Amino acid sequence: MIEQLSDEDRAKLLDRLDDWEYDLVRDSISRRFLFADFSECFAFMTRVAMLAEAQEHHPEWSNVWNRLDITLTTHDAGGLSERDVRMADAIEALLA
Repeated sequence: MIEQLSDEDRAKLLDRLDDWEYDLVRDSISRRFLFADFSECFAFMTRVAMLAEAQEHHPEWSNVWNRLDITLTTHDAGGLSERDVRMADAIEALLA
């Protein structure tokens, strides 16, 4: 069973991931990414998809032309879990 983050771990995550917004109601984090055009955005989505498959954790996302919105939460845990932390870190690493 996947466990939800403790309040302390959640606070550490939110302090570290400045560009991600926390949704208290869904216990999720989300971030908007903007790219030069659709091709650049789609290429990033493909890289994220490969990470998601490798981690067996799939984000909720929405794409319109050069904009990508990603939301991370672990439904099986009822909110944020260590899986979301790993996924957010991996997504951030793609931008470095």
